[in-house]
Amino acid sequence: MLYHKTTTAVSLALAAIALSPVPAASQESDPPSSPEEADAPADERVDDDLHDRRVDYQGQIIVSAQGLAQLDLLAGTAVFEAAEIQRSLDGQIGEVLVKLPGVSATGFAPGASRPVLRGFQGERVRVLVDGLGTADVSNTSVDHATTIDPLTAERIEVLRGPAVMLFGSQAIGGAVNVIDKRIPRRVPDEPVHLDGLLAWNSAADMREGALSVDVPLGERFVVHANGSYRDTNDLEIAGFQLSEALREELLEEADEEEAEGELEEAEEFREAAAQRGILPNSATKTWTANAGVAFIDGENSLGASVGWYDTRYGVPGRPGMEHAHGEEGEEGEEEEGEEEGEEIVSIDLEQFRADLRGQLDLGDGFLDKLVARIGYSDYTHTEFEGDEVGTVFDVESVEARLEIAQADSGFSRGSFGLQYLHRDFFAVGEEAYVPPNITDQFAIFALQEFGKGPIQLEAAARLELTDVESQTLGLERDFETFSAAAGLIYESDEALRAGVNVSRAERAPSAEELFSDGPHIATQAFEVGDPALDVESAWGVEGFVRGRLGKAELNFAIYQNWFSNYIYLIDTGLEEDGLPVFQYLQDDAKYFGLEGSVTYPLYDTGSFTLLADVRGDYIRATLDDGTPVPRIPPLSLLGALEAQTSAFDARAELQWFAKQDRVSDIETPTDSFAFVNLSVAWRPFKNNDGVTVLVGADNIFDVTGRRHASFTKDFVPLAGRNIKASVRFSF
Repeated sequence: MLYHKTTTAVSLALAAIALSPVPAASQESDPPSSPEEADAPADERVDDDLHDRRVDYQGQIIVSAQGLAQLDLLAGTAVFEAAEIQRSLDGQIGEVLVKLPGVSATGFAPGASRPVLRGFQGERVRVLVDGLGTADVSNTSVDHATTIDPLTAERIEVLRGPAVMLFGSQAIGGAVNVIDKRIPRRVPDEPVHLDGLLAWNSAADMREGALSVDVPLGERFVVHANGSYRDTNDLEIAGFQLSEALREELLEEADEEEAEGELEEAEEFREAAAQRGILPNSATKTWTANAGVAFIDGENSLGASVGWYDTRYGVPGRPGMEHAHGEEGEEGEEEEGEEEGEEIVSIDLEQFRADLRGQLDLGDGFLDKLVARIGYSDYTHTEFEGDEVGTVFDVESVEARLEIAQADSGFSRGSFGLQYLHRDFFAVGEEAYVPPNITDQFAIFALQEFGKGPIQLEAAARLELTDVESQTLGLERDFETFSAAAGLIYESDEALRAGVNVSRAERAPSAEELFSDGPHIATQAFEVGDPALDVESAWGVEGFVRGRLGKAELNFAIYQNWFSNYIYLIDTGLEEDGLPVFQYLQDDAKYFGLEGSVTYPLYDTGSFTLLADVRGDYIRATLDDGTPVPRIPPLSLLGALEAQTSAFDARAELQWFAKQDRVSDIETPTDSFAFVNLSVAWRPFKNNDGVTVLVGADNIFDVTGRRHASFTKDFVPLAGRNIKASVRFSF
C-alpha cells in the first residue's frame, strides 16, 4: 500500500527527532498569549471559561498549539482548569463539559458518554490526549466509553471552529484535548509534589479518588506516577425510567395481552412501564495507572510514559424489550437469541498506552522550537451478555505528530508540522458489524498569524492523505482531502476582540461508514455502509466577539456551515434480523448556530465579588430535503450567581433545556426541563489555594431530564437529585 512505506519512514524519523536533546515546556502552563500577560503574575493569567476570582480575563485563549499569540481561529474555544473540572466532575469526559455553550454529550449510559460539539458527534469530533487521539473505539459506537479519566486531567481544551484542522479531518465538528501530567513538563521545586482528589456523590453512590506524585531526581530529571479509582452503583433517577411515549406503548401492549388471556405477559409489560427511581444495570467500576519520566534542561526535554485504563460498566436495557442479540437463523436459533437477549449486558474495556514527547530549542533564528509526540495503544473491549462473551473489539494504533513553531518576528508567528496515524481494527462476535480494517493517514499542516496592530490576519491549512482497507471484503479506498481557513480580527483599546473566519474543510469517510454491514444493537439498527462514499466537505463562516466591554466579560459566536456530501444514516424501511435497516447516504446539509456567555460583576468591593454568569446556545441543522438532522441538542440557557471571597465561592445556577420537537423520522421529541444546582467551595488555608473543599447539590428539585443528543434518551434519563462532596489538594 502507498502509506505503509511512507508511514514507517515518518515514524522512524519522528522517533529519531524525539530521542535527541529536546523541548517540553519548562513550565506546566502554555506560553503567555500576549506580551502583557507575560508580565502578569501567574495567578492572574487568563482563563477563558472559569471566570475565577483569581483570573484577569481578557478574552484570549491559552491552548497547546505552538507559536500562536491570540489564536482567534479557535473562536469557539474554552479551557477548563482544575477548579472547574472539580465542580463538574463525572466519570466520562462528555458529562464534564455539558455546561459549556455549544457542548452536549451522547449520554448513552453513565459508563459511556462522549462530547457533542455544536451538534456534531461520533466521526466529526476528535477526543485527544495532549494532541493525540485516545485510540479507543468510542467513535465507532455510542455505547463505547472514552479511555480518559477526568480525575487525572490537569486541563481540558474544547476546540471548535476552523483551526481544529490542526488535529485532523475527523475533527471537522470540533475536538476535545485533555492535558494531563503523565509525561512531566517541569521539575518541581519540592522534594515530592502531590496532587490528589477525593469525591463522593449520592445519585450513584460514587466513591472515587486520584493521586499524582512528582519526584525530582537532581536538577533535570523528574519521575511521575498517578492512579485513579472510581466505583458507582446503579444510578438514582427522578421518576420513571421510560419516557411517557414508551410507557404508553407498553401499557397498550399489556391491555392487548390481557384481552388475549396472557395475564403473565400483561403483568410483565406493566411492571416494565412502572420501573422508576433506579436505572438498572448502570453501575461502573474504573481504575487507571500511569507512570512517566522526563529529562528537562531549560527549553529542551525528553519524556516517556506508560499507562493502563480499565473499566467495566453496565449497558442499561430498554424495559419491556429484549436485547435481541443473535436473533437470526432457524427457529431454534431465534429462541436461543431471545433468551440471550434478556441477559444483562456489560462492557469490560482495557487499554495499554505508551507515549513519547520531546521538545528541542532551535535557537534564535527563524524557527523557535520543535515538538514531537508519538503514542502507541493496544485496546481491547469485550461485550458480555451475562457471563457469556458477545463481541470483542481489538484496536492497535500508532499516532505521531511533529510540530515546529516559528519565532515571533514582530509581524508574523505560527507553526507547521506533520501527523501520521495507523489504526488496525478487528472485531469478532454477534455485534461485529464492522469488518476488520486498517486505516493509514498522513497529513501536513500549518497555521500563521500576521500583524501586531488593531487589525490582524490568520490563516491555516491541512493536506491529508487517507487509506482505508478491509482485506476480508477485498476493498480499499484512498482519499485526498484539503482544508483551509482565514480570519480577520480587530482588537480595540478596551481589550475587546471581534473577527470573522471563513473555512473550507474536508473529511474522509471512516471505515465504519464505508464497510458496516450487520446488527448494531446499541442503536437498535442493522447498519449498512457504502464503500462508494465520497469526501465530505463544508464551507463555514463564523463571526465572534470576545473580551472585555466595560466590566463585562463576554464570548459570543455565530456560525453557519454548508455541507456537501454530508454522510448520515437513513431508515430504508427494510428489516433484517428483526432490526430496521439503516443505510449510510450522502446529501447536502446546513448547520446554523449561536453560542455565548457573559459574566458581569454586580457588586465588587475587592474582598467580595458577586458575579452574574449567563450562557446559552442554539443549533439548527437541516438536510437538503428539509429533513432535520437527527439528535440536534435544543436551545439551552444557563444563568448563575456566584459570590467570591478569598476563602469561599458560592454558586447557584439554573440550567434550562427547551423542548426539542424539530426531529427526524428516526427519533422522538424530547420534553423541556430545568435543573437547579448549588455549590460551595472552601479554601481552608489562607496562603494556599491548592486545597479546595467543595460541597454541592445538582438537580435539587429532583426533575426528570433527558438529553436529546442521546440514542437512549427514552429509557436512560439523567440523574435525579445528586448531593456531592470533594476535596482537591496540591502540595
